Amino acid sequence: MTPDLGIEFAGIKFKNPVFTASGTFGYGYELADLISLEKLGAIVTKTITLEPRLGNVQPRIVEVASGMLNTIGLQNIGVKAFVEEPLDNLRKTGVPVIVSVAGAAVNEYVETVKTLSARSGASAIELNLSCPNLKKKIVCHDLPLMQDVVKSVKKVAKVPVIAKLSPLVADISEFALAAQNAGADGVTLANTYPAVAIDVKTFKPKLSTVKGGMSGTCVKPMSVRCVYDAYQNIKIPIIGCGGIMTGEDAVEFMLAGASVVSVGSASLLSPENLIKIIDGIEEILKEKNIKSVRDIIGVANAARKAC
Repeated sequence: MTPDLGIEFAGIKFKNPVFTASGTFGYGYELADLISLEKLGAIVTKTITLEPRLGNVQPRIVEVASGMLNTIGLQNIGVKAFVEEPLDNLRKTGVPVIVSVAGAAVNEYVETVKTLSARSGASAIELNLSCPNLKKKIVCHDLPLMQDVVKSVKKVAKVPVIAKLSPLVADISEFALAAQNAGADGVTLANTYPAVAIDVKTFKPKLSTVKGGMSGTCVKPMSVRCVYDAYQNIKIPIIGCGGIMTGEDAVEFMLAGASVVSVGSASLLSPENLIKIIDGIEEILKEKNIKSVRDIIGVANAARKAC
């Protein structure tokens, strides 16, 4: 028996539940020579902003035990340039495209999404809500602001809107529920974790900005917890991400309640890891004689409720 890996998320049908993670796969189409893009469930682009951004100065990536820190600073070409070339190239891949969007204020999110909505090619929008706003706050740490962003974008978006949340809150299920109530069609859980690495040879921080976002295998249990908690309180689907390196990791997220997963650090090590994760999910389903990947979503949560 060949298990069915097909999944529906926010009304969109995907051939499998493995997506790329924003910021780890470029704009997506550039890696066509390294991986069979058509095998992916979806491509999530690097984050796009209203105006071009140069990003932070080097050094802005550093390896740590079982993971990495990054402080790229949302370097990108801006939405007007994005819709002229990368978006057209992505459309030609035949793979569903989810465009990650960020802004310093509500109007920047709205104007960026308006520009994207004027061109075809995006299957969904992922709102990167873990970036500082004009008041230097993290958008998704401010519930009213986060809901304002989601509501405002929903008014102009022609495709489903997914809210990507920060794990650095007391109760992520509360924030996921707030995103749902604001009209989000799904949530991504979770973004990177703030961290610092210091060079004992120079006695200086290893990153130019001192703090960076930690990702990799070391964050997986914390991210699985975010999915597990949120699944109990929301009805919209979840994209699970954080430290997924194998098919087993992906299945763990889905058992916790994720409908699909997005893979970041593993694809930086080798884009082919994405295909290995898809194959790994299929092998686990075969071993368990499970006909559809849809049958494992939230099983661990259901088991808890039965106790």
